[in-house]
Amino acid sequence: MRMLVLPGDGIGPEIMAQNSRVLQTLNKKYRLGIIFDERTIGLTALKQKDSTFPEEVLNAAKNADATILGPVSTFQYPSKEEGGVSPSATLRIELDLYANIRPNRTRGNVPSVIKQMDMVIVRENTEGFYADRNMFLGSGEFMPTKDIALSVRKITFNGSQRIAKKAFEISIRRRKKVTIVHKANVLKMTDGLFLAAAREVAEGYPDVEVEDLIVDAAAAHIIRRSQDFDVLLTTNMYGDILSDEAAELSGGLGLGGSINVGDSRGIAQAAHGSAPDIEGKGIANPTALMMSTASLLDWLGERHQRLDFRLAAEQFNRAVDEVLSDPVNHTPDLGGRNSTIQFGNEVIAKIDQ
Repeated sequence: MRMLVLPGDGIGPEIMAQNSRVLQTLNKKYRLGIIFDERTIGLTALKQKDSTFPEEVLNAAKNADATILGPVSTFQYPSKEEGGVSPSATLRIELDLYANIRPNRTRGNVPSVIKQMDMVIVRENTEGFYADRNMFLGSGEFMPTKDIALSVRKITFNGSQRIAKKAFEISIRRRKKVTIVHKANVLKMTDGLFLAAAREVAEGYPDVEVEDLIVDAAAAHIIRRSQDFDVLLTTNMYGDILSDEAAELSGGLGLGGSINVGDSRGIAQAAHGSAPDIEGKGIANPTALMMSTASLLDWLGERHQRLDFRLAAEQFNRAVDEVLSDPVNHTPDLGGRNSTIQFGNEVIAKIDQ
């Protein structure tokens, strides 16, 4: 099993180092046979190779079974012509990673805005309003004159169906409820098409409870009755916003795990950014990247019928939860004093037990 490791920018190398230590511990304990390949991307790669995402790294991702992507500082990147290539967007397009899967749950002794949440937001990842990935050639955002800016939204029936199938497959393994989030009352054609495709898929899952909500109502109901949601299925932009909301409500983006998957490739990627304001201070919370990696192990285990990978994922999740259950172990973003390295040490200790 080949796994590509891309530390990224800002706090990326710091949290990736601890994540890799834990992953290597699990690799040895469960004899997973993972072969690691670490490459440089981001601002460091721009200085060395005039590109934030060199072509050889993309080729390595295509040849790997899975990739772990650290946070990247895309806002600081120069134009594409000057070498500023978004690793995240490029990988999603080139590997056809159409599903973004983001679990959000509350934990005991971890400060959160709400008391109870255990939901998964399943977001379409390759269409919608995202102008850097919704066209075969060129951008979906353009300016016909200096005073007019336009953006084209792309929704396809096939794209909507395949993300809906992913959401229903996940729901079968959970509490068997899917909430379809849309704005079909206003965007009658695009969201209407998405809703119709999702409802058609739902017919094949008679044991799953299905509801649909307008996106603004969904944003409110996540706050008011978060415990009622299981799997939320939605389009690209809505999912991006709602998943950040859910992460903040359940404890913060530092806990926000995320994977991007297609039919044959998967990427673990924390929901948060590169946090350059705390870069080098050794206080970044590695939980989100660890949770993302655990989800990736579980996905690999399911895809390749590898029970050892699924067991490793379970232990990874359990070890992080046990560490977080004691406030003494919390990093500063959760009100504690633990360093990034100390947090990694605690997780490894739990696994070694």
